[in-house]
Amino acid sequence: MRSFVRKSAIPDSKTFVIKDLIAPYFDPNWHFHPEYQLFLVMKGRGTRFVGDNIKHFKENDMVFTGPNLPHLWRNDNAYFKKNDAKQTRGIVIYFQPDLLGASVQQKEEMDMIRLLLKKSDRGLEIRGETNKLVGKWMQELVHLKGIDSIIQLLKILQTLATSTDCHPIAHAGYVNLNKESETGRMTQVYEHVMKNFTGSVRLEKVAAIANMSVSSFSRYFKSKANKSFSDFLCEIRIGHACKMLHEEEMSISQVCYASGFNTLSNFNRQFKEVTGKTPLQYKKVYLDSLPAGRRG
Repeated sequence: MRSFVRKSAIPDSKTFVIKDLIAPYFDPNWHFHPEYQLFLVMKGRGTRFVGDNIKHFKENDMVFTGPNLPHLWRNDNAYFKKNDAKQTRGIVIYFQPDLLGASVQQKEEMDMIRLLLKKSDRGLEIRGETNKLVGKWMQELVHLKGIDSIIQLLKILQTLATSTDCHPIAHAGYVNLNKESETGRMTQVYEHVMKNFTGSVRLEKVAAIANMSVSSFSRYFKSKANKSFSDFLCEIRIGHACKMLHEEEMSISQVCYASGFNTLSNFNRQFKEVTGKTPLQYKKVYLDSLPAGRRG
C-alpha cells in the first residue's frame, strides 16, 4: 500500500496548525480528535463520512468539523493502486477549543464565532461563494506567519459565522458514542465495505472482521453509525451511483449493476428513498445545472 501523510497534532508553541497535504491518498483511517478542523479538498475524489452522513466528495469540498466528530475522506479504490499516478491535495486547519483563551472567547465580540463553533458539532459543509472566498484565504494562510496568520484565521471564522452557505452534515440527533480504542475496528469495517461494495458484501463476513457475532455486530454498528449496516451499505452504493451519473456516459441499468445492486427495480426504489429522485430525474437535474457548453 502506498503511504499517506498523517496529520499532526498542534504543538504547545502554536495557536493553530495549517497543513498543505500532498499524498497518493488522504488518511484512510476513520477517526476523531479533540481539535476543530477545517478541511478543503484541492485534488482527489472519493466518499466522505462525517458523523452519520455519507457523501461523495471531489475538488473544492470544504467541511468544518467540531471536536470528536468522527470523519473520514476515503479516496476511490484507484488511488490505492501501487502503480497509479493519482495524487490528492488538501489544506487542513486545526485549532483547539480555547483558540484565544476562555476569557476572550466569552466576550460579546465573539458571539457569532462562538455560535459557529457550536454548530460545527454536527459538521458544516461550506458551499457557494463562501467556499470560493475561504478556499482562497486558506491557500494564502499556508504562507502566512505570526500575527498575520491569526488575523487571517479569525477572518475565515468570522466569514463562516456570518455566511448562509454553511450547511449541517450529521443529523441533529447524532451523538458520537464511539471510543478512541474502537476506531481501528470501524476502520477495518469501512475499508472492507469500500473495497467490495460493487460486489457481494456479506454481513457474516463483516461481523467476522469486527470479531463479533452477526447479531452483536448489527447492534454495535447501529449504535455507532446511527443507522443499520444495510442502510449504510445502500447509501455507499447510491453515492457511487450518483458519482457515475455525473461523470460517466452509462445507462441507468449499467449504473445499477456497477454500483452493486442486483435488480433495476430495487436500485430505482432505493435511489429514490435516499435522494428523493429517480435516477433519471437526478441525472436531468444535474445536466440542467451545467453550463450549456458542458452538456452532452
